[in-house]
Parts: sequence; structure tokens; C-alpha cells
Amino acid sequence: MAKPVQYIRLNKFIADSGLVSRRHADKLIEEGAVTLNGKRVYELGVKVHPHQDQVLVNGKPLRQQGLKIYLMLKKPKGVLTTMEDPLGRPTVKMYLKKIPGRVFPVGRLDWDSEGLLLFTNDGEWANKIMNPKSEVTKTYLVKVKGQPTEEQLDRLRRGVTIEGGKVAAKSLKRIEKGKDKNAWMRIVITEGKNRQIRQMFEKIGSDVLKLQRIAIGKLRLGKLDRGELVWLNEKKKKKVLEAD
Repeated sequence: MAKPVQYIRLNKFIADSGLVSRRHADKLIEEGAVTLNGKRVYELGVKVHPHQDQVLVNGKPLRQQGLKIYLMLKKPKGVLTTMEDPLGRPTVKMYLKKIPGRVFPVGRLDWDSEGLLLFTNDGEWANKIMNPKSEVTKTYLVKVKGQPTEEQLDRLRRGVTIEGGKVAAKSLKRIEKGKDKNAWMRIVITEGKNRQIRQMFEKIGSDVLKLQRIAIGKLRLGKLDRGELVWLNEKKKKKVLEAD
């Protein structure tokens, strides 16, 4: 008996190609950048046959990846989390020249932030990390101007409303660092909205002076040098999805 045809969702097919994450694939479909067998597609629920249907993104055919790639980078400050920049500013692409395949960043770090950044061509894995329902923890060291009071910090623990919705610190601790007149904090969040931590501290009247992501799940940044890129083995890959 012949096996039934295995159709998969269009966004998964795009993500499995290693082009972008599934969430970004949804955006490409909604923007009309995807064609299926010559027809532009806007519906997210469309299913395709991975071996028979022709899918183009921005006019280019997708290439299914064989080798799954998992990487971590210590992104320096002053580098964009994107593969191309029309203004010619430094991007994370400069660190990926020797990688044998096309990968994309999992989430992002702002231009003026540094620390742990993941890359992969595994759309399913990336989607698990970025999906808010997964509640993957992201841990940061933050230097803020002045010394916020415990009452102010409690506001962040209870939750504040920023652009994109209400967010809260899963964990927030003050760190003693010598006699610095400005406060250092260790903060853990799960939402990962755009410039979330900076917006959170702005809500209590504190400007962020330095921001470094030191962990995703239980995967630690460790002693990587700025700009250093390393491969993740299976053990480290699993740590990303373990709650801190």
C-alpha cells in the first residue's frame, strides 16, 4: 500500500530550509513575499508537498538543508543582529563566513547591547525558543544609572506595561560591584520584546548604561571573547530549553 502524501505547513517548510525562523516565515507570507507554484500566498495555514510544490521567497527557490547547525556568539556592542544593512553598518554576518551553510539569528540583541546570541538553520528549534508559550528564560547583567530603590524594583517584579504589552522580571537581584555609584542588576525575563529591559527600567526612571545577555535557559555565555563563535553540541543545545 502506498504511503499517504505528507503535507506540511508552508511556514514550517520555509523554516526547515534554514532561511528564517517560523515566526519570521509567517511575516514573509503575510507580506506577500512567498509564492506557491507561481501564485502569491498570504494565508498562514496553507500546506505544501515538500518534494512536489515549488516555493519561492522573494523570487528565489528554497533549498532544503541537510546539516543542522547550532551556534552561539558573544555579540559585541555596536553590531547589528541582522545579515544585511543598507547603511553599511557592522552586522553579525561578519562572524559567519566560515559556517558551511546558511543560518539565521534566534531572536536579537540591540545595537548597543552585547552577549549571548544563538544562530541556527533549524526553524523548529528556533521557534521553540522564541515562542512566548515556551517561557524560555533570558538572563542579563544590567548597569543602570543611579541606585533604584527596592520599591522601584518591586514594580518590575510585579510587572509594568511597555510598548507591546505588560512584562515582568521573573527574577531581579542587585549585584554588588565595588563602590560604583551606579547599580548593577541581574535580571531574568521570558518575554523578549523589543528593547524590553531598557523600557522596563525607563518605567522606574532609570537609564540603562550597559546591557549584557549572559544566559539563555541554562546555556551560559561563559568566558567567550567578544566576537567569538562556537558550535553547540547536543548537551548545550538542550540546555537552552531548560528553565533557569
